Amino acid sequence: MSDALDLFGTSSLQALTIPGADVQWMPALFTEAEAAAAFDALSGSIEWRQEEILIFGKRMAQPRLTAWYGDADAHYRYSGLPLTPHPWTKLLLQLRHRVENVTRAQYNSVLLNLYRDGNDSMGWHSDDEPELGGEPVIASLSFGQPRLFQLKPKKRDGSKTVRIELASGSLLVMRGQTQRNFLHAVPKSSRIHAPRINLTFRMIVPSGTA
Repeated sequence: MSDALDLFGTSSLQALTIPGADVQWMPALFTEAEAAAAFDALSGSIEWRQEEILIFGKRMAQPRLTAWYGDADAHYRYSGLPLTPHPWTKLLLQLRHRVENVTRAQYNSVLLNLYRDGNDSMGWHSDDEPELGGEPVIASLSFGQPRLFQLKPKKRDGSKTVRIELASGSLLVMRGQTQRNFLHAVPKSSRIHAPRINLTFRMIVPSGTA
């Protein structure tokens, strides 16, 4: 991939009509060739690990590989797992800069997920940890195999689950009260045999100010 990363698509963020949520989507931030190059570069350069998390009092291996990168003070904890950031790589800084320009937000960290095939998944959850602040902006980039993204309200009010296929090169942004009101997930699929890399850019709020 070119160091400049200057061959991005020109489409803009589209607001999705989801009452109680502020979600935007850009189906093609990258061209197909650019997305493939980014996937290959990330596959070989990121320090992937399979972490253990705490679920209902039990430690279980995450059903995917992950990595945490960011500013030196961007410490994060979820599901009982403390994360100390790896330093930004040149590629991750380039990707962050592009996402910041498109979303008009700033980020000091990124959680990367490698879904090796359809057996890997992300369970229902909200990104509502205190260090993310009250109304976090979560910007999600996808490279590789398209996967289904699901969003459902926490309150059972009859609203239907929103389903979006996140294609390679796409960008999904969640803002405002989305994490307070909704859960999201990436379900398993027996029909998928190829890998996907997802990057979720975040702003970690310093302790005591969240």
